[in-house]
Amino acid sequence: MIVLMFPGQGAQAVGMGKELADAFPSARAAFEEADDALGYPLSTIIFEGPAERLTQTDVCQPALVATSVAAWRVATEHGLIGDLVIGHSLGEYSALVAAGSMPYADALQVVAERGAAMQAAADASPGAMAAILGSDDAAVEAMCAAAGEVWPANFNCPGQVVVSGTVDGVDRLLRAAVDAGVKAARLQVSGAFHSPLMVPAAERLEPALARWEPLSPAVPFLSTTTCVQEPPERMREVLLSQLTAPVRFGGAVEAALAAGADTFVELGVGRVLSGLVKRVRRDARVLQVSTPADLVGLAEVVGS
Repeated sequence: MIVLMFPGQGAQAVGMGKELADAFPSARAAFEEADDALGYPLSTIIFEGPAERLTQTDVCQPALVATSVAAWRVATEHGLIGDLVIGHSLGEYSALVAAGSMPYADALQVVAERGAAMQAAADASPGAMAAILGSDDAAVEAMCAAAGEVWPANFNCPGQVVVSGTVDGVDRLLRAAVDAGVKAARLQVSGAFHSPLMVPAAERLEPALARWEPLSPAVPFLSTTTCVQEPPERMREVLLSQLTAPVRFGGAVEAALAAGADTFVELGVGRVLSGLVKRVRRDARVLQVSTPADLVGLAEVVGS
C-alpha cells in the first residue's frame, strides 16, 4: 500500500519545482495555472525569489501547494498510484487535490486566504513556537499545562513535539525544559500556529471554505488532525479545526501502517516527512519526488 505525502509550511525553498517545470509540461502547467488562479506571477517568486517574499505566509502556502501538485502530476504520469493521501497541516490541501476532493484552483485561492488569515492572527496576538526533543507526548503535555498559555502543536514522531503559545508561555516552558534537562529550541516562526491564538484565523477562513463543495475522494484522505479517513461531509470542519488543533503526523503514519501501508512517497519539496516516517517505523520504505532525478527511484516502486 502506497501513501502519498504532502509537506507543509517550512519546507519552502527558492527554486523548488523548477527542474520539474523545465522538464515536464504537466509540471510547468501546474505553475502557470497557479499564476492564473491567483492573478500574480507566483511561479516567478517560487523559481527566482526573493526568499523574503516566498516566506511570506500568504505567498508561501500557495507556493507549496503548487510545487506539490506539480510533483504529484509528474509522478502520476510516471505510474504512481496512491492508496492513501496525507498532508502535514497546509499539506492537507495538496492531499485533497490529489484525492480529487478539492479543485486545484480552489485550493490555491483558499490557502492564500488561509495564509493571510494566519498572519493577521499572528500580528494581532504575537506568539512563538518551540521544538521539544527526546520527551514523550504525555511529558510535553504536562510541561505545557504547568507553563500555561502554551499548547502542543505538532506531534511529529516519537520524541519530537512542537509547542505553540504566547511569547511568555513559550519562554516559561523553555526555562522549565532547561531546568529539567530536556532539549528544546525556539523556532523561527511569526505566530503561535495550531493553538487557540489562531481562532481569529479560523473565523476568517470559514467563508472561503464554505464556498468549496467537497467531492468524494478517489483516493482516501487520512487526516493528520484526526488520524482517521475523513469523508467529504467532514472535510471543511477538519480544515478549520486544523488551525487551532495539533498536527498528529506521527499518529496518522501509525494509522496508515495499521491499514497496511508499507511505502510512503513525499511529493513537493524536501525530505522532512520521510524522516518523520522513519522515526515512526524504521523499516518503512520512503522516497521523494521533487526533481527529475527522483523518478529513477519511483520507477522501482511503481514497477514492484
